[in-house]
Amino acid sequence: MNLTPKQIVLELDKFIVGQSDAKKSVAIALRNRWRRMNAPDHIRAEIMPNNIIMIGPTGVGKTEIARRLAKLAGAPFLKVEATKFTEVGYVGRDVDSMIRDLTAFGVNLVQEEHKERLKPIAAERAEEAILDILIPPINDGSSDAEINQRTREKFRIKLQNGDLNEREIEVEDSANGSSFMQVFTPAGMEEMGMDLQDMLGGMNKKKRKKRRMTVEEARKLLADEEAEKLLDADAVNREAVERVEQTGIVFIDEIDKVATKRSSSGADVSREGVQRDLLPIVEGSNVTTKFGLVKTDHILFIASGAFHVAKPSDLIPELQGRFPIRVELKSLTEADFYRILSVPENALMKQYQAMFLSEGVLLSFTDDAILEVAAIAAQVNEEVENIGARRLHTILSTLLEDLLFQIPDEMPAGEVIIDKTIVQNRLGSIVKNRDLSQYIL
Repeated sequence: MNLTPKQIVLELDKFIVGQSDAKKSVAIALRNRWRRMNAPDHIRAEIMPNNIIMIGPTGVGKTEIARRLAKLAGAPFLKVEATKFTEVGYVGRDVDSMIRDLTAFGVNLVQEEHKERLKPIAAERAEEAILDILIPPINDGSSDAEINQRTREKFRIKLQNGDLNEREIEVEDSANGSSFMQVFTPAGMEEMGMDLQDMLGGMNKKKRKKRRMTVEEARKLLADEEAEKLLDADAVNREAVERVEQTGIVFIDEIDKVATKRSSSGADVSREGVQRDLLPIVEGSNVTTKFGLVKTDHILFIASGAFHVAKPSDLIPELQGRFPIRVELKSLTEADFYRILSVPENALMKQYQAMFLSEGVLLSFTDDAILEVAAIAAQVNEEVENIGARRLHTILSTLLEDLLFQIPDEMPAGEVIIDKTIVQNRLGSIVKNRDLSQYIL
């Protein structure tokens, strides 16, 4: 990934409205990784990532920025809630588990990439396996062998053209050989649980079961199995660990919930303990995973929180120092809501239009209807509770609820136009009744 900071911001603009300061900060942080990888060898290891704290109310785009950034970079990404962790000695997950989870995700990411590259070879082998089922090979050098080979080639052409897709064959399937098993281990012993599950699970994987399926289904199944066989597990693990170490991103949400003023009793002790346990991970340490030792020195950590009660300065000083970049995200306005509804590639209205279209109904909104929805969202956020852009989900689902229920039984395929009057008739009474809006919107 070698996009410039401006190009990164332009990509983020396709999905996230506003918050230019936050986009600018994460774009620089992402580009800095490329700069570090291309820096001279003697200084490369010394360049530390610019960890970021995003400060802002819920629903303004903090998580979405981090998620889109990771997708843009093709980097292993993990979102965790700080409240899920406890310090050592308390019941709950230890902070090291976030790196183990990140590494597992990185392995899956690399596996999929390797499988994609192996697809052509795996498809050829799957084709041969299906031909072996349809026309078992004869290799004794006789005239029957020649006829057999010609027949196989004819069937190969039919197979490639899709003429045999609906034909049923019997295939050995190993996917159903392993039964579901879950291993519970005490906090801090996740690795033992994973190893035990792998070891016991492997005993069942050898069992293969025959089942009937169409040729089309068999091709997909056999191609996946062949790709699995072709994978070099050691190479995948090495590449995954390397990618996690160099490009991994951990998004720690609700960091403000473990920030606390100095206290010596109750839950505050645990919250401060989480910060102390988090510190070495963010500073740079070695974490043992089932895929090898992972160094966290260059993993990018992005923390976020509303900080309504606590302040960033309530974090322990050492942890504050490891998050040098602080960005405040602004609350969303009525104008922002209008843009969120209509501009991004994944805009809510576009999502609903796609769902309606699947039923043969063309859904459209007039401009004044979109403005009215945006105005209602801003009003309810101001009067009830500010949950940002998430308010748009509840408002649109309430607005379109009856239509979604009626289609396709009571409403045939056609066109539905939502205008300002429909929005006011459906939502006006709910918005005016504050008690009602608290429950519905």
